[in-house]
Amino acid sequence: MIDGGQRLREVKVWNPDLDWEEREDGSWLIWRRDPLGHYPDRLTDKIDHWAKRAPDRTWMAERDGDGWRRVSYGEMRDIVRRIGAWLLRKNLSAERPLAILSEKSIEHALIALAGQYVGIPTAAVSPAYSLIASDFGKLTSIVEQITPGAVFVDDANAFAPAIEAALGDDVAVIALTGTLPGRDIHTWGELCATEPGPDVDRAHQAVGPDTVAKFLFTSGTTGSPKAVIQTNRMLCSNQAMILDCYAYMADTPPVLVDWAPWSHTASGNKAFNVVLWNGGTYYIDGGKPSPKAIGETVRNLREISPTWYFNVPAGFEALVQQMERDTQLRETFFRDLELIMYAGAGMATHTWRRLEELAVETVGHRILMTTGLGSTETAPFALYCTEPQEGPGNVGIPARGVTLKLVPHGDKFEARLKGPNVTPGYWRAPDLTKKAFDEDGFYKLGDALRFAEHGNPAAGFFFDGRIAENFKLRTGTWVAVGPLRVQLVDQMAGLVTDAVIVGENQETLGALLVPNLDALQDIAPDAPRDALPRHPKVVAALRQRLAEHAAQATGSATRVTRALVLTEPLSLERGEVTDKGSVNQRAVLAHRADLASAVYEDREDVITPAEGVQA
Repeated sequence: MIDGGQRLREVKVWNPDLDWEEREDGSWLIWRRDPLGHYPDRLTDKIDHWAKRAPDRTWMAERDGDGWRRVSYGEMRDIVRRIGAWLLRKNLSAERPLAILSEKSIEHALIALAGQYVGIPTAAVSPAYSLIASDFGKLTSIVEQITPGAVFVDDANAFAPAIEAALGDDVAVIALTGTLPGRDIHTWGELCATEPGPDVDRAHQAVGPDTVAKFLFTSGTTGSPKAVIQTNRMLCSNQAMILDCYAYMADTPPVLVDWAPWSHTASGNKAFNVVLWNGGTYYIDGGKPSPKAIGETVRNLREISPTWYFNVPAGFEALVQQMERDTQLRETFFRDLELIMYAGAGMATHTWRRLEELAVETVGHRILMTTGLGSTETAPFALYCTEPQEGPGNVGIPARGVTLKLVPHGDKFEARLKGPNVTPGYWRAPDLTKKAFDEDGFYKLGDALRFAEHGNPAAGFFFDGRIAENFKLRTGTWVAVGPLRVQLVDQMAGLVTDAVIVGENQETLGALLVPNLDALQDIAPDAPRDALPRHPKVVAALRQRLAEHAAQATGSATRVTRALVLTEPLSLERGEVTDKGSVNQRAVLAHRADLASAVYEDREDVITPAEGVQA
């Protein structure tokens, strides 16, 4: 553990002036007295600004063998205008936007900015919907919502099944490589060879604060992904808030090494735009926080020292393990680093502590570790914590221009937000939009908060779970609890009547199983009923069913790897079960938190999949 007196590296961050009001109904309003300053009407004004001020500075770099392929700000502006001209001449618009299906790349970045430059929205769609999904249901839903006029992919061959299944023949296909039988492919060279004319300048000047810059999609864990409108006002005000917070970036253009996908707001909005806004350099990291892909992240971070670094907690944990044995990695990683941000899930305390220790061992001081709270609908920056903390969890206070409303919700406070960074709604979905806002126009974030210090908003807040039951693993992956419960109970083949899913901020999922004692009695007819859950034959049967479940799962968010059988009946009085027999997941977890933790302990009564099945 780091000595509390060990100094932090000095970093210039905000000095907020907070105010608040506690209302008679128990709700709170919290805001900043220091107002948000002026910001441009168009995010892409920064393209012209930096192309003129620092034309030769690297804007973005991507791995090319042992080196890096780089694009400068001057080159970026020229290509953006050429592609923008091509997009305009294909009559694309907000009604017929550009869909981007492939992973992040320099070309992905250029075509996205080209659309925004001339007022044509783009929509980065998770590649998993095209490359991993078997029925293309989510991709089809997205296409139906936004009706794209063109689609960009890196490899037409790889995306051919998805394109054929979800996109009509009238949708133009742009690809870097590959062919698509029956369709013409527009090549990258064709786009870049287009000469920009006055139409590009006119289109750029017509872009205003309410022009839709892009669509981002919610995860769709409770249904189809929703198209969240992202206006220029949202993106520009959000970057002004971020620069107020990360004040040091005004003096030192940021350097990022980033793996996170652009189909999500954390990287697609915040990280991507913070580089453009501040004239920094973005190094695309082709790695991921997984055992198979962490090696590429390590390779990149051994060469490039970021000044701001973001990752999910599982990614930091993987990096810590690598830095324990790789001196060059930690020397490069910490050398220029001024601020660390974790998000997507709660960071483990031991990871936090070891990061502090490694920083001190390497550069002689701690690095400020931070997190915040926001969503796709808030662009995403909304709350942030820059006060040094003894451990993880504090999500901070509202940014300039943002008002936080806390509404009592049982034993929690539901968080709601208002500000210029908040979306006007969901595309072509007025009913969903209406439900997302309260009577005062606050966006209902769906998250619960608790005071770090009772009654003192200035001390910040701790995330207190989702108002709904869904949660995230430590990797940042959302778990759709309802469908998983149904699936797990079905795969247990009658041995259980219900299940409560556990695992928030854990690496893997667990479950509390509600036993079907009659079915268990059939397996061990001579055993007393209160001893059935621990009978060797019953345990063997449960392990086999759990193994079959694990074998059929498609990923960590659908695979339960550990379970405990409940021995105390669910309580109607405590709200664990309704009079109709429905199990209340939240109530069970609230009253049996000890069991939810015990699932991850080394106990004899913890059920794990039978051997021979990879879980």
